[in-house]
Amino acid sequence: MMWQAKLLLILLLGTSLWADIRDNNTSVTGSSYFTEKNYTKALPLLEQEVARGLKPSMYQLAYMYQHGLGVPKDYQKAATLFQRAASNFEYTLAIPSHEERVQTSFVQRLSSQLDPSTNKSGDAFALSKLDTDTPESKSLLTSFLSDGFFGLKPYKTNYILPVAYSSNKYRHISSNTHYSNYTPQDSQEYSVYDKNVEVEFELSLRKPLTYNLFGLNESLNVAYTQKVWWQLYSLSAPFRETNYAPEVFIVIPTSRGIDSRSGLKALKLGYIHESNGQEGYRSRSWNRLYVSGMWQWDNLLLATRAWYRIPEDKKYDGYYIGEPNPETGLYEPNYSGDDNPYIEEYLGYGDIRINYLHGKHQFGALLRYNFGSGGTHRGAVDLHWSYPFLHSSNTFWYVKLFNGYGESLIDYDQSITKASFGFSFSRALF
Repeated sequence: MMWQAKLLLILLLGTSLWADIRDNNTSVTGSSYFTEKNYTKALPLLEQEVARGLKPSMYQLAYMYQHGLGVPKDYQKAATLFQRAASNFEYTLAIPSHEERVQTSFVQRLSSQLDPSTNKSGDAFALSKLDTDTPESKSLLTSFLSDGFFGLKPYKTNYILPVAYSSNKYRHISSNTHYSNYTPQDSQEYSVYDKNVEVEFELSLRKPLTYNLFGLNESLNVAYTQKVWWQLYSLSAPFRETNYAPEVFIVIPTSRGIDSRSGLKALKLGYIHESNGQEGYRSRSWNRLYVSGMWQWDNLLLATRAWYRIPEDKKYDGYYIGEPNPETGLYEPNYSGDDNPYIEEYLGYGDIRINYLHGKHQFGALLRYNFGSGGTHRGAVDLHWSYPFLHSSNTFWYVKLFNGYGESLIDYDQSITKASFGFSFSRALF
């Protein structure tokens, strides 16, 4: 029995020694404990590895903060760590494995959408797809994790431009213009507003609805954008034009291979309705389906979008060009019911958005071109620049220059050159 007791003692000592060696080998055991889901022991070891600059450990620690595994949930810390690890490790590990997808049913993922932390996890994953090399740019990206109001988040740039100067005065179209032969390009009766300068502002918000519902780390969102052109400096200060744009879209991240080879971060598919809420000849509305690619190379971000316009239904029967709508008595654009005839000839079939982050500066551009649609070449260029106002984190100087067609729906077929100055209260990446 004595030799058996000695053997047992040797085995116990050997097991204890192996445990001590394992606990002290920080270059291996952090990941080992993480893989075994022993997050309590993984935490101090991963922190040491992060301090040494090991990117796999940065991702694993970020994942723990994102999901509250062994630590309190902290999305700011998670986003920061994801950014540091983004260039090599986040894409493969963040996408659920086949086993995880099998274990998590669609019904379970559907019920998880009711948890506010689900959309925060979606934002954290989205940020993990973006990699930038300056503290200012990282701060800008991380700011997108803010909760917002009722879960609402900025979508496009929110701004107010108290001084928006056009090279020409704007035309004023009556909603019940009487004209015998309506030709959208040159046969409308209209007067002009008396001022070249006006106020312009934009409100744009989105609401995340689901994240990872289909197991693709996709995000389903609704959004609303409203742009207003206000003739504040005229005697009666009328609102010259208001455009409303509700939208629903889904963002699907790309695989690590596609990302690393091309810089394509995600695909965005959506539906957007845009109108100005007017009637008669002032009525403008169109509906589009679109697909967009979202790209990034260091501090340069690019969104390429192509759209298909959904044809409008005929509004009523028994109507000929030049006669009023028998139901309203108003003269309308044409018998087909199209509020924006030939709009593709002016706005084309897509656009490109470019943003470049340089320190605290953001430079951006929107480009459109119709490639000779309708026999005439037309396009638009919208350039903008923003910089923090004093030391504010959410208010920026904002300067915008526009030239071309489609600044607003009411003037989609008019070429406008305009310079605007004011403030923005959010920044858009894509």
